[in-house]
Amino acid sequence: MTDRITLEPNFEKGFPLRHAQRLTGIEHVHAFVGGLHLTGGLFEPIIPRTIGEPAAIGPDVVVPGHCTDWKATHELARQLPQAYLQTSAGTRLHFA
Repeated sequence: MTDRITLEPNFEKGFPLRHAQRLTGIEHVHAFVGGLHLTGGLFEPIIPRTIGEPAAIGPDVVVPGHCTDWKATHELARQLPQAYLQTSAGTRLHFA
């Protein structure tokens, strides 16, 4: 069985991780995996908000994807150093 919620990057219902917490009733977030769609100068103004929310939630593991630009990636690593996991092409994640 896989326990997974996939949420689009849409702030209309609040930050996606907060929305997942509301949907499931589960406060603890074990892992936040995927791209944050923060590539390029257009998205720089929302980096603090987008990175601040996962940092406030405090997941055990944070794995940004390829579409998370270097500024956002570095900010994630700075705010969540114990949780941050760098990936590359071919990375496999297994959570038991």
